[in-house]
Amino acid sequence: MAASTPLSLIILVTLNIQLLLLLSPHTRAQTPSAPAPAPAGTVNLTGILDKNGQYTTFIGLLTETQVANQIENQLNTSSEGLTVFAPTDNAFNNLKSGAINGLSTQEKVQLVLYHVSPKYYRLVDLLTVTNPVRTQAAGNDGNWGLNFTGHGNQVNVTTGIVTTQINNALRQQFPLGLYQVDMVLLPEELFGAKPPASAPPPAKTPSTTSNTTTNTSAPASPTEGTGASGRNVVGWGLSLGLGMLCMQGALS
Repeated sequence: MAASTPLSLIILVTLNIQLLLLLSPHTRAQTPSAPAPAPAGTVNLTGILDKNGQYTTFIGLLTETQVANQIENQLNTSSEGLTVFAPTDNAFNNLKSGAINGLSTQEKVQLVLYHVSPKYYRLVDLLTVTNPVRTQAAGNDGNWGLNFTGHGNQVNVTTGIVTTQINNALRQQFPLGLYQVDMVLLPEELFGAKPPASAPPPAKTPSTTSNTTTNTSAPASPTEGTGASGRNVVGWGLSLGLGMLCMQGALS
């Protein structure tokens, strides 16, 4: 028995090795590989809007002005994040006819950027921000701003022309805060009352100096202007003088 024990062990070890060799490739083939780490996700603004529906007009403006590409580049590179206020299709439908189509390409870009703040805000942050909050729209006088007010969970945004409530958070996760608004945020710089056009200078009028002719004629003699009675007096005087001369001649 003592001599057979080593042989049995050898046989068992040999069999185990063969089994391991046979099973190892099969086992390795069936062992699932560890999943590769997922790449950092990118934020697709227009994709989020499209998924939620009712933002077709805003998506169209983002695409037409190429602001969508600018925003997505910023979202994936900025350390501050962005906040976007997305008007619904009904918001655009409620505008006066031609309000958007009447804008130039540059003005459309400014309108879209007026709905974008270059910093990530949660709704609760908007209750305590210092107004006005800078947007990415700008003109000759610098960046244009939005003002926020509210209490509790209600936040209102005003432009100076319109005031509306922020009703729905479509996304509230850094780097993008995306909120629904039921009115288009109209900046005063584009839609405010235009200053009256300056009146043209008054036309030059002819000189008012009168060309009055000065009457330089000599003053009338005392006998002028007496009419027929004056002439009769003169005539009687002459007749009387002639009569007296004749009488003197006769007496002499």
